[in-house]
Amino acid sequence: MKIVCLDLEGVLVPEIWIAFSKASGIPELKRTTRDEPDYDKLMNWRLGILKEHGLGLKEIQDTIATIDPLPGARAFLDELRAMTQVIIISDTFTQFAKPLMEKLGWPTLFCNSLEVADNGAITGYKMRIENSKLSTVKALQSIGFTTISGGDSYNDLGMIRAGENGFLFRSTDQILADNPDLPAFEDFDKLMEYLKSVL
Repeated sequence: MKIVCLDLEGVLVPEIWIAFSKASGIPELKRTTRDEPDYDKLMNWRLGILKEHGLGLKEIQDTIATIDPLPGARAFLDELRAMTQVIIISDTFTQFAKPLMEKLGWPTLFCNSLEVADNGAITGYKMRIENSKLSTVKALQSIGFTTISGGDSYNDLGMIRAGENGFLFRSTDQILADNPDLPAFEDFDKLMEYLKSVL
């Protein structure tokens, strides 16, 4: 049985941290996993900036409430879920994702969680499992699934390359140049054509 594993931010919804960077007026927060391969380094750097500016979970959630899925993402996901099982595997956090999952029709999401103090300050984060995307794909394969995986960032490459079929979607010029053998797509219609061909 085949299962599609998709990244969330940059693929189905805009990047949360880029949106918050604009809302907060802090340009440094635009940095994402498209720029920084080391997720731990990136998150600790983000938490330091939040602390420095006295920003917490509420401010980020207020921004997330204004974010809509990328144009065409909901229809794409609905069509795909009618054809096969789909899991969204993301390095985002449960405290961020809920309003976005509602707008996407409540797909299955595997992600991480934030550690939040009583005053709303984000004090740390807890990864669901080490190398969560690759580990999840390998676990699915171990119970009989054939995986088709896609994303846009450095932290997606492990799961993309581990599966029977993998692809990049709206990735960066650098990632595309470093991975010329991977199918790459810029719009949902072309991606759907590809997925139908491998399903």
